[in-house]
Amino acid sequence: MDHLLIITIAIAVFALVFDFINGFHDTANAIATAVSTKALKPRHAILMAALLNFVGALYSTGVAKTVTKDIVDPFTLMNGSVVILAALLSAIIWNLVTWYYGIPSSSSHALIGSVAGAAIASAGFGVLHYSGFVKIITALIISPLLAFGVGYIVYSVFKVVFKNSNLTRTNRNFRFFQIFTAGLQAFSHGTNDAQKAMGIITMALIAANMQTGTEIQRWVQVACATAMGLGTAVGGWKIIKTVGGNIMKIRPANGVAADLSSALIIFGATHIHLPVSTTHVVSSSILGVGSSHRIKGVKWTTAQRMVVTWVITLPISSLIAALVYFILQLFL
Repeated sequence: MDHLLIITIAIAVFALVFDFINGFHDTANAIATAVSTKALKPRHAILMAALLNFVGALYSTGVAKTVTKDIVDPFTLMNGSVVILAALLSAIIWNLVTWYYGIPSSSSHALIGSVAGAAIASAGFGVLHYSGFVKIITALIISPLLAFGVGYIVYSVFKVVFKNSNLTRTNRNFRFFQIFTAGLQAFSHGTNDAQKAMGIITMALIAANMQTGTEIQRWVQVACATAMGLGTAVGGWKIIKTVGGNIMKIRPANGVAADLSSALIIFGATHIHLPVSTTHVVSSSILGVGSSHRIKGVKWTTAQRMVVTWVITLPISSLIAALVYFILQLFL
């Protein structure tokens, strides 16, 4: 079998593995609030999230095209197939490490940092498409800030509207409504996160001269959606505990406000074809809601630990990818 074909098949397999890991790594983001308030039983929440992640992944391909062409040029990338394989392996390593320790790290940061790191190792800093790369990084930085602000505003509105309502009845109604907002959250997650692996596979097909444009092939879309859905079905209980309980004590009204806020930000990013971190957006929405509810009730030490992880993910994943690239060069 042709050497390049073997590498391309390996990339497709590892991209699906990445999507699978992304599914169980980020399951908590969609359902943690619903589980923590007992709006949904964990098993039911995970099954719902798996189905809606799958459906959401089939929604569009705009984010995938951004990943394909805006970080580096896949048509001219030196040793493109090896670069992409190194990037995937690096992102998988970082995702597994953070999952093992229950840290809600960003799969998006890991993948984008890894692509940049492996490409730089191959051809130097000039290989990056700086306008596109900066646009993606800007979206990753701004989106959690927006999520915090929207979460704060949405819950502030809730406090005014339901100020004189019966607390028990209001919580019961919000708990029921939270089933729908958790579903919306899961669907929005699928529309953005699954597309990143689609973009990587498309890069590999271009690098192997198996594709001449940046359109996402249907089999790529379905395969990535399936891998994301299956990964979600496995679940990520360690991160559910962190997102669902270690940031603040979540009540149904808090959960609905956080779900609506984060889904709004993710849908907006998908609409303008930009990848964002579901982990960042969801956690920041919860922090915004918590600050609006009672700022002293937020466990800021957990938030600080998450922020540190967010900051270091991009440079560390870039370095891991460069190292993996040099190792692969010895054998491929």
